[in-house]
Amino acid sequence: MADNDSSAGHPAMDYAEHEKTYGLFVEMFKWGTVFCVGIVIFMAVTLL
Repeated sequence: MADNDSSAGHPAMDYAEHEKTYGLFVEMFKWGTVFCVGIVIFMAVTLL
């Protein structure tokens, strides 16, 4: 993620926690996509 300068942002915002949450979201989206593609491939192989 880009290097953010937090001096211009809201002082009460926790930028480290925001970036950690964003990283978790990206990982969950990536593995969720891999899982769904795997299910589709499994169904294509076994049902056709």
